[in-house]
Amino acid sequence: MKKGIHPDYRPVVFRDRSADFAFLTRSTATSSATVDWEDGNTYPVIDVEISSASHPFWTGSARVMDTAGRVEKFNRRYGRGTEATS
Repeated sequence: MKKGIHPDYRPVVFRDRSADFAFLTRSTATSSATVDWEDGNTYPVIDVEISSASHPFWTGSARVMDTAGRVEKFNRRYGRGTEATS
C-alpha cells in the first residue's frame, strides 16, 4: 500500500446508549469524545442509534405494525367506488 494516503486505523469504542452496550474494535472513524475502557486506556467513542444489542432482528423483539390502520388509510385514499364488481 502507498504510504501517507490512508486514514489512521486505530481502536475505537462504539456505544449503543439505548441498550447500554459498547464494544471495542478498530476503525478509521474519528470522534472528539473519549471514554475510559475496561483495560484502563482511553479511546475515542462513537455513539450509534442501533447495534446488535438493540436491533429487532438480533433481539427477536419486532415492532407491532398497524396493518389494519394501513388498510383503512388506503381505502380512504383510493376507496372503492360505487361500481359493482363481478
